[in-house]
Amino acid sequence: MAYVVAEPCIKCKYTDCVEVCPVNCFYEGENFLVIHPDECIDCGACEPVCPTKAIFPESELPGKWKEYQALNTDLSGKWPNIAEKKAPLPEAEEFKEQEGKRPQLSMAGGAKK
Repeated sequence: MAYVVAEPCIKCKYTDCVEVCPVNCFYEGENFLVIHPDECIDCGACEPVCPTKAIFPESELPGKWKEYQALNTDLSGKWPNIAEKKAPLPEAEEFKEQEGKRPQLSMAGGAKK
C-alpha cells in the first residue's frame, strides 16, 4: 500500500513532505506533487507534515478523491523526481483551504517557469 496526494495540494505544492521522505518517491508537476506507488515504502512520514492535509494512505483516500490514486500512478511516471524542499507556490496560502481545485490541476511536469 502506498500514500496518495489528493486535491488539496493543487496550486499549493508545499514540499515539507519531500523533505521527510526517506526514499524520494515524490514527483513534481507545475502545480501539484504526486507519489510513485511502487517507490513509496508506506512509512507515513509525509502525511503529518503536509500543511494542506493532502496526503492519505490508499485505504483511507476519501471517495471524492479516488481518481487521485490513478493520477499519482500515471503522473509519477511522467514527471521529474523532486528530492529537496522548495518554496511553495506564491498563491499557496490563498488556495490552501479552497475546495474544488481539480479543474486547475496542470498536467505539465516540473516547476512553474
